[in-house]
Amino acid sequence: MKKDRLNILNDFLAKGDYLLAIGIIFVLGGLIIPLPAFLIDVMLAFNIGTAMVIIMVASFSEKPLHFSVFPSILLFTALLRIAMNVATTRKILLVGHAGEIIDAFGEFVVGGNFIVGIVIFVIIIVIQVTVITAGSTRISEVAARFTLDAMPGKQMTIDADLNSGLITEDEAKEKREELSNEADFYGSMDGAAKFVRGDVTAGMIISVINIIGGILIGMFMQGLHFKEALSKFVLLTVGDGLVAQIPSLIISVAAGIIVTRAGSSKASLGRELFGQLLIDPTPTAIGASTLFLAGLIPSFPVIPFWGMGFALASASLFVKRKRKDQLLEESQIIEEEHAKKVSGPEPVDDLLHVDVMSLEIGYGLISLVDSARGGDLLDRINGIRRQFAVELGLIVPPIRIRDNMQLGPNEYIMKIKDNEIAKGEIMPDFFLAMTPMEKENELIGVATKEPAFGLPATWVNEGEKQRAESLGYTVVEATAVLATHLKEIIKKFGYELLIRQDVQDMVETLKKRYPAVVEDIVPNKISVAQIHRVLQNLLREQVSIRNLMTIFEVVGDYAAMIKDTNLLSEYVRAALKIEISSRYATNGKEMYVITLDPALEQLLTESLQKSEFGAAIVLDPIVKSKLIEKIANAVGKASESGITAVLLVSTTIRLYFKNMIGRDLPSIPVLSYSEISDNIHANPLEMVSLADTEQVMDTLK
Repeated sequence: MKKDRLNILNDFLAKGDYLLAIGIIFVLGGLIIPLPAFLIDVMLAFNIGTAMVIIMVASFSEKPLHFSVFPSILLFTALLRIAMNVATTRKILLVGHAGEIIDAFGEFVVGGNFIVGIVIFVIIIVIQVTVITAGSTRISEVAARFTLDAMPGKQMTIDADLNSGLITEDEAKEKREELSNEADFYGSMDGAAKFVRGDVTAGMIISVINIIGGILIGMFMQGLHFKEALSKFVLLTVGDGLVAQIPSLIISVAAGIIVTRAGSSKASLGRELFGQLLIDPTPTAIGASTLFLAGLIPSFPVIPFWGMGFALASASLFVKRKRKDQLLEESQIIEEEHAKKVSGPEPVDDLLHVDVMSLEIGYGLISLVDSARGGDLLDRINGIRRQFAVELGLIVPPIRIRDNMQLGPNEYIMKIKDNEIAKGEIMPDFFLAMTPMEKENELIGVATKEPAFGLPATWVNEGEKQRAESLGYTVVEATAVLATHLKEIIKKFGYELLIRQDVQDMVETLKKRYPAVVEDIVPNKISVAQIHRVLQNLLREQVSIRNLMTIFEVVGDYAAMIKDTNLLSEYVRAALKIEISSRYATNGKEMYVITLDPALEQLLTESLQKSEFGAAIVLDPIVKSKLIEKIANAVGKASESGITAVLLVSTTIRLYFKNMIGRDLPSIPVLSYSEISDNIHANPLEMVSLADTEQVMDTLK
């Protein structure tokens, strides 16, 4: 039986297009065809009921976009009220009767006194025009302008999240669609707000016409005295106006609710309203005290003031007791967990375990991890792991997240193999607005530094977020800030995250697909430990190890003759030259390079010293400092011109030269001539040389 009712409802909703078309035709017909009084009563009741449904839907909607058809509803309800005004005006002027509802409003609501009716009607009109519709219209205009101005910044944020792997392609598509719908919605609301104001104005004009026309018809056609005509037709007109304007007022309030909830969280208006009003018992207690004091003032009524005072005091005590219970419950949970850790037998093996990578957070950031409270940090971390697997071929190990009570509430620490690598602080309920370099900070918030890149930034609240986006700031939420920092740390220390067991697993996986490639190399020509060091060398400079088959083939070709894993890594890089050089090529065709003077390269080659711990270029500190300064200046000139420059050196010294300058210039890519793909043209920008090279060489000798 229940299923049958649901099927009937679904069939009814499925025919919504036909019902809407029939309704529009019926309303338009009411403008031309005289309607009986009973049908007018039905239309008036439908108007009032529809208005109540609309304001309830607006109040219970969690987001404005959940009621995206609201602008169209404003148009249809305005059309309905115009049709009713025409139908009731026709009835009032022709027969002096327009249905039971209008008579009830004229007699019961205003007590049969046309002067009182006029006053009430004017008050409703004034409030609706000057307060509600004016405010809603202004908010709609501002919201539409800010939303459209902020679209480029939001679009850039979505693209940045997609490129960084924080969201998938489907999620990015969904966010772009939501952004487009949001812009369309506020643009429509900006225009639809004019319907409400126009509807009120039209109702007021129609009421004036009804009064004047009714008096003239009553006096000249029905033979009534002026006072009788005035009383009869003013009461009918006021009743008609109230019946039309009260639903209009309700819908205007619904429009105000929709447009003023642009920055609201995902909760219905009632839960959000009382949740924020009663979040702290102190303001409620102060309000209660004020009412108690007002009741003590002579001539002031005691019962109303003290009655409301007791109500507010009760609410304050309830909120205070509830917060206390929550704190006690949380403390009990913490004590129980601590007791389990202390009293329970703890395996010694667990104490010896060291996580490859871990993230320790303060208690204020726990909500970012809890999906039940809207936290999406775990999803973002999974996205980062997928990104590194696709781009670098690196399987990032599971990142252990745990709370650290010794940290500040909003602080976090990133560790690799139990060693602290990075530390930062974020504000979970705020947004980070990165300040454009060309302008001073214009935002109201907490000045800070972006933790991943050290850029100047400001923590702003929800209200300041839209303004920041309209001014061209890049605005991201706190979780994205932490995820970006984590991504940069993984990129920088990815070679540390690749452990030997991971390499063994990679070898076994490759062996299943290409057994001939692996069986001929491991362990006959090279060990897993040596392959591990080769892969680490590649990851240290963000070279992808995903093409594992090519890496093994190159290692197999040279492993019998060369045991130096550093030199093997250089041969592998040469084999991966298409991938390496394409990262730095403009449009995949041209690469801008900075070269070294041949005399300087000779100096560096002669300064290469080998020991049992490896090889390194050993220069006089003064010469080294001067060389690094000249390279930094050359790269800086290219960067000012918007060019990403690559330092090009000979294959013999590339690795050792990169190690030498890496501490001072870590972000400058260093390639060898053998790593430039045949289809890419190397465009020289500058040649770095030391004017006193010969003098320096003589000094070293």
